[in-house]
Amino acid sequence: MAHRIDNLKAPLFVSWQLTRDCDLACLHCCTDSAPGKRLPDELDADEAMRLAGEIIRNEVPYVMLCGGEPMVVPHFLDVAKALGAAGIQLKIETNGQRLDDEVAGRLARLPVRSVQVSLDGDSQEVYESQRPGGSLAKAHAACRAVRNAGLPLEVTFAPTRLNLHEARAVIRRARALGAFRFNTGQLMRVGTAARLWGRLEPSAVQYAEFRALLAREAATVGQEMEFCYSPFTLEEALSESLIEPPATLLVLPNGWVKVAAALPQICSDLRKSSLEQAWRAYCGAWRDDAVIDAVRRAVSDGGRHAEANRWFPMAILNS
Repeated sequence: MAHRIDNLKAPLFVSWQLTRDCDLACLHCCTDSAPGKRLPDELDADEAMRLAGEIIRNEVPYVMLCGGEPMVVPHFLDVAKALGAAGIQLKIETNGQRLDDEVAGRLARLPVRSVQVSLDGDSQEVYESQRPGGSLAKAHAACRAVRNAGLPLEVTFAPTRLNLHEARAVIRRARALGAFRFNTGQLMRVGTAARLWGRLEPSAVQYAEFRALLAREAATVGQEMEFCYSPFTLEEALSESLIEPPATLLVLPNGWVKVAAALPQICSDLRKSSLEQAWRAYCGAWRDDAVIDAVRRAVSDGGRHAEANRWFPMAILNS
């Protein structure tokens, strides 16, 4: 099967998870990140800079630096500066606990397309119930630092039964903080969230009310802040990818490349292959019968998403 990505020499977007380490242990985390959970084989500073060079040479236009928490990585800013100096547009995904005016000012010197800060509650009690040890005041301060530095702000909200009653307040807060986009969608049954699913999963009624709230709020404040919640579920996203795979490489902290966030298949190892080879392997993976079958099974059974972080290499690895 031919796809549009087959005509591209490189990805249009690289989502690069710099680490599994984090300064918070969020209940809904889809990457299993937490304090001290750095992978033993994560790319070191030299390897990360070499990968940044590969991204630059392949003229990838857009890169997201995420984690875990990317700002706990000592070489985070070095990677960001190298990519930015080459004119690559950057997105930074952070919990905001370490993003102050100084960091925002340094990021403002780079071609940052957006900084995305997670706000999963509008009271400290609710926020901390989902992000243990987290400070909502610091997250709000990070949002203000981003806007004061003249950077575009996105806010993301992961809905659970713990925080849905504050969803409207978070939306209004995001607008007041100057966010240009509000990102949300159904809670992903991946990673830590999968293990705590019985505690976190909203009911069908709660989701219906949430969707109605999003529609109302989008109609009310949509001129000032974009609402991004489609596709709403992982199943919808996977179904769309099966028809037309995204032009995206998802790079794990150890340099492995995943076929999709909701699948466990690894199609390349950037320690052993070039970005160009990894891209060819990724394109080939979406024609692989095993991947196609895995996607169809994941679409029909959302419980399979819990296997997404049990990575295994495909036969085409490094081919």
